[in-house]
Amino acid sequence: MARRKRPEGTRSPNGASSIYYSEYDRKWHGRVTMGVGDDGKADRRHVKRTSEADVIKAVRRLERERDSGSVRKAGPAWTVEKWLDHWYEQIASPSVRYKTRTYYRTAIDKYLLPGIGAHRLDRLESEHIERLYGRLRKDGARSSTLLQVHRTLRAALNEAERRDRITKNPIRVVRSPQTEETEIEPLTVDDAQAILAVARERRNGVRWAVALALGLRQGEALGLKWPDIGTEWHHGCPGASPCGKPPEDCTRRHATGTLTVRRAIQRQTWQHGCGPGETCGRKRGADCPRRHGGGLIVVEPKSHAGRRVISLPPPLIPALIEHRSVQEDERRLAAELWRNDGWVFAQPTGKPTDPRADYGEWKGLLTAAGVREARLHDARHTAATMLLVLGVAERAVMDIMGWSKIDMAQRYMHVPDELRQRIASQLGGLLWKASEDDDDDGPGGVLVPA
Repeated sequence: MARRKRPEGTRSPNGASSIYYSEYDRKWHGRVTMGVGDDGKADRRHVKRTSEADVIKAVRRLERERDSGSVRKAGPAWTVEKWLDHWYEQIASPSVRYKTRTYYRTAIDKYLLPGIGAHRLDRLESEHIERLYGRLRKDGARSSTLLQVHRTLRAALNEAERRDRITKNPIRVVRSPQTEETEIEPLTVDDAQAILAVARERRNGVRWAVALALGLRQGEALGLKWPDIGTEWHHGCPGASPCGKPPEDCTRRHATGTLTVRRAIQRQTWQHGCGPGETCGRKRGADCPRRHGGGLIVVEPKSHAGRRVISLPPPLIPALIEHRSVQEDERRLAAELWRNDGWVFAQPTGKPTDPRADYGEWKGLLTAAGVREARLHDARHTAATMLLVLGVAERAVMDIMGWSKIDMAQRYMHVPDELRQRIASQLGGLLWKASEDDDDDGPGGVLVPA
């Protein structure tokens, strides 16, 4: 039996769904109260169909969504492009580090917007995402690129779901692209010693001892300030024959020390500062007269575990003391040009060292030392591998390296046995070989004391 057409202008009870026929447009209309909107008023949705049966179906669907708690927020439908831009600018950018922002922005601009940006957000299906991945594979995208796209889209869609912009998250059923684990290639002890031998003759040479012995990330090493390094002198006198002098004046003194990681240096890309319709004509943001947001910046360590205190190997302490003395000479030479910011590894004027210049110095060291081509991060891999080969507990290695997850240590279990054995056989002298005729001047070299 057909529903009796209720005259326009009459009302259903408050909160009840209503279905009526309009003579004005000769359509059937339905209205459903879905809850309360952001403004505190009732969120009442409207559907319109040509037949009564169709409008009843639409009303019942809305009621089921309401009753199951899967209601999409009111307002104009979002496209994937609009949501990704909103999510990046308003939600992700204020809460993540610069490198993560760059990681997200690249995935959005190069792959997601051209691939699925035109879809309505609430109508995006898992098959759309899988077809995008298939096209990228066909075009030769690397597995790491596919994983970057997947992680970015997953973060954006999870937030859309959390904010009720979508009621069904299509990426939940999409398999994460698989990547091949990058093989860790630590340097041998002989390689490390060759690098340190060349570094001793270079400006800021102790920076590479810090890298190879302590495994600091590049930004962490360049972010060190002198207050982060603490030393304490101890008597070296036999117990029965004290010299009677303060520890720092004892002729047989020896030192212990710690290094605290509190910050990191990063280089950020300059952004254009041109307003709408005021393009400066320069391609690079760095060349824009109104550039902003770039250059060297100080950031927090990568994670909570990245803020850490590390014991210094005894041979590294006098090297750091000598380095500070050389830096004092540079400060006097620079005079009023010196920036007294306290950086341990500074430019000749006291400014922080640019990571790009630091990387160039590393490449030059490898060439001069006759060592194979290696990434700067391989110095960190070397420190971690040596600690694990020495049998240091994984928990202690995590603390030294600033890892937040134990599975980072597990990666080093896959270092080839031949290389592990070669490193183990060379660890008698470690990075600093003890001389044959060591006297009582202090303890011999060790990599990282327990």
